[in-house]
Amino acid sequence: MAKVKLKHPNEHFDSLLRRFKKSVDKEDTLKDYREKEFFEKPSSKRKRAKAAAKKRTEKLHQSTIQTVKTY
Repeated sequence: MAKVKLKHPNEHFDSLLRRFKKSVDKEDTLKDYREKEFFEKPSSKRKRAKAAAKKRTEKLHQSTIQTVKTY
């Protein structure tokens, strides 16, 4: 669990909240919660992972093509 302490007694709530959000993002707390919120069948996990991999490779391929066209 992410914990944030006051740096000094006059610290503004906004800065404290910003540091808390950064620590939560760093720990991937929300990501873990969202993954475990509902049960996902193993076949669905594989399908989603495969689609994400395909999307990454297509994005990489597109960026490679664009750099080649600029030369």
